[in-house]
Amino acid sequence: MAKLELSAAFSVNERTRPLLRGNVVAEGIDWTTTGVHPSEMFWRQLKFEEFDVSEMSVSSLLIATSHAPTPWVALPIFTERGFSHTMIHVRADAGIEKPEQLAGKRVGVPEYQQTSAVWGRGILQHEFGVDLRSIDWFMERPIEKSHGGSTGFKPPDGIKLSFIPPTTDIGEMLTNKTLDATLLYITDRNLVDRSRAEVGDRSGIRPLFPDRAAEGARFYKKTQILPLNHCVVVRRSLYEKYPWIVLNIYNAFVAAKEHALKGAMAVIEPYFIAGLLDGNARAGLRGDPFPYGIKASLPTLKMLAQILNEQGLTGRVVGLEEIFAKQTLDL
Repeated sequence: MAKLELSAAFSVNERTRPLLRGNVVAEGIDWTTTGVHPSEMFWRQLKFEEFDVSEMSVSSLLIATSHAPTPWVALPIFTERGFSHTMIHVRADAGIEKPEQLAGKRVGVPEYQQTSAVWGRGILQHEFGVDLRSIDWFMERPIEKSHGGSTGFKPPDGIKLSFIPPTTDIGEMLTNKTLDATLLYITDRNLVDRSRAEVGDRSGIRPLFPDRAAEGARFYKKTQILPLNHCVVVRRSLYEKYPWIVLNIYNAFVAAKEHALKGAMAVIEPYFIAGLLDGNARAGLRGDPFPYGIKASLPTLKMLAQILNEQGLTGRVVGLEEIFAKQTLDL
């Protein structure tokens, strides 16, 4: 029996590399895989629908679904997680020593609606009482190169948002002191993000949280939330014709992660950086801090849907059954 031929795009990391290299395959599927940076991948999918299977920004998928059904059906494969608020960088001379002091400041963000930015703002608001309306926001991506350009993005009511001119970028604006901080900073080369200058002690730009692992551990201990950013999507027309593909793809991703965990300490290292495991656990993982499936991540998914609505990016709280394939709802 011939296999179903699909095109697929994944970010390149230890959890996806077995799929990209063909060490792990999805039963009944012969896919042509491409490694693509997430910023570019999501833009290409949202704007051009290039791939049959890909990773997708969870926030952009929820935002698009709040307007109407999308061309995509989601699978609860969460390939990227992290404590987004610990990625905030500030100018050392901007007088920002704690999160509360971001109020009234000029803060950059690659894209206002990207999932990391949504989580970062939500945690600033809920954990540290930061009024998001008090901040002057500056977005690097122009609408035509943004995810929001395909989801009808408009700045939420009460939010002061300016677009950074194409002649400059977040890194340059931090250096010349026209920005005080950035919620996220992406220097990886791709077709969407344009900042390239590295930040660090010598540049006068430093992390807001000097000990990022300690802050991540504090937040996780308090909330049991490890924010998730990416899921996997399948073209809806394919899902409707071949409903069996969703669980076959899910099983392949689970097998790829298990394959990676057996063979690469690089997969384990982020767990320690995040503060989820202490150094004594390096001999082997006890449990999986980055689980796939809805049940293990239900509080996290519900929180993301809630804060998207709180931040005015969705007009309602989107139900998970609206985006995930029905075969995956009990996973």
